[in-house]
Amino acid sequence: GGSLLVLGSANVDEALRGYYTKYDCSAADLNPIGGVNKRDLKAFLEWAGRERGIGVLARVADAPPSAELTGAEGAQLDEEDMGMSYDELAALGYCRKVERCGPLSTFLKLRDRWADGRALTPSIRARGAAAPVTFDEQVAQKVKDFYFYHAINRHKMTTLTPSYHAESYSPDDNRFDLRPFLQNARFDEQFKAIDEAVAAAKAARGES
Repeated sequence: GGSLLVLGSANVDEALRGYYTKYDCSAADLNPIGGVNKRDLKAFLEWAGRERGIGVLARVADAPPSAELTGAEGAQLDEEDMGMSYDELAALGYCRKVERCGPLSTFLKLRDRWADGRALTPSIRARGAAAPVTFDEQVAQKVKDFYFYHAINRHKMTTLTPSYHAESYSPDDNRFDLRPFLQNARFDEQFKAIDEAVAAAKAARGES
């Protein structure tokens, strides 16, 4: 006895968003995919299913991501719960970690990178009359949501299960990122600067 290891299954994006339970999902001995984001993991599963004939992996890749926390009350989908798609999280996390961006520079970069006609996932923090309308407002809210949730959940990263450091975007922050894990989640000045950038762009286009 005592020779078995418990494997974890959380990925980079869930760790950055804080979409896991501290001392539950993070309580494994080793996480083989903990240093890989959902987008790259899905691409690998699709490749293995196609090139290696492992059909079950292709079916896993095609399944809508879900923590399967609900029963008769209906389906539960990760991206709806988080208010962010995994592709959006991958881009946000890359800006934060690899490109060392704060909220404003993340907004400026993603406003350009996402200007390809894509639809962004609705925010779960700004709804109804407060919901963003224009593209710039949607990107701004997405960036604000990400940094807010990252800040309030960053304490969870001190308990992340050790994982293979596969990519530079790894969220294994207690070992690879020495920035403080207790942060002011309001980002007053940074979010104000984003709002000013949105207003300036609107004025430049002659919009009221």
